[in-house]
Amino acid sequence: KMSRVYWVVLLLCLGLMCPLVTGIFMDKLASKKLCADDNCLYTISLARAEDDYNAPDCRFINIKKGQLIYVYSKLVKEKDSGEFWAGSVYGEQYEDHMGTVGYFPSSLVSEQHVYQEANKTVPTTVRNLQKP
Repeated sequence: KMSRVYWVVLLLCLGLMCPLVTGIFMDKLASKKLCADDNCLYTISLARAEDDYNAPDCRFINIKKGQLIYVYSKLVKEKDSGEFWAGSVYGEQYEDHMGTVGYFPSSLVSEQHVYQEANKTVPTTVRNLQKP
């Protein structure tokens, strides 16, 4: 019985590690982004979601129709890729998602208010994932 518990725990641990391993091979969305400053820390605009969006992986955020989002950067569209912006959810009713920054399709939102122009072109970076 002890060995069965061991195998179940082992399989669960491997299953939880799987997203980390597959994350190494995710395609880069763009090589450049537009920001208001060199570090993309300042809010460019406030946008409202016109439709729901379910994040396909950890780089993206879930958004619900009507939700307000602070926009921090706009990826420069490349080849066949869609146009994505990076932002975080705004508002008390979405408290569990506040502070989480991720990408979402720009086609699903409408800008409500522009705080400052995104006139700085900044290279996107790839995080180095270390192998164990």
